[in-house]
Amino acid sequence: QVQLMESGGGSVQAGGSLRLSCAASGYTFKSGCMGWFRQAPGKEREGVAAIDLASGSTYYIDSVKGRFTISQDNAPNTLYLQMNSLKPEDSAMYYCAADPGRDYCGLSYRRQDEYVYWGQGTQVTVSS
Repeated sequence: QVQLMESGGGSVQAGGSLRLSCAASGYTFKSGCMGWFRQAPGKEREGVAAIDLASGSTYYIDSVKGRFTISQDNAPNTLYLQMNSLKPEDSAMYYCAADPGRDYCGLSYRRQDEYVYWGQGTQVTVSS
């Protein structure tokens, strides 16, 4: 059974940085797609970034390009999201998600229904 656990959230001022971690158990990072999603109060959950675990190819939404970096560490099996130059509009609950059965993320990396496993989330609050 795959389990995902996020950590690293917190409160920072605008312009600050945070690094989110997602520790995976029951899953070796040899293939599949993993992503980070976020959901702000009153808004729908949105895909932020994703990574092809086999090739390392990454995907980002326009609003975080150049500021966020998704990466993986195969030992231990941990997914990261480095967030720099944070803005108040980045405030949200951040979730990691995994689909071990997919060869690559592709253009569907933002679709929630493409992911099988989800973590419980970690809160990020950015003050102006």
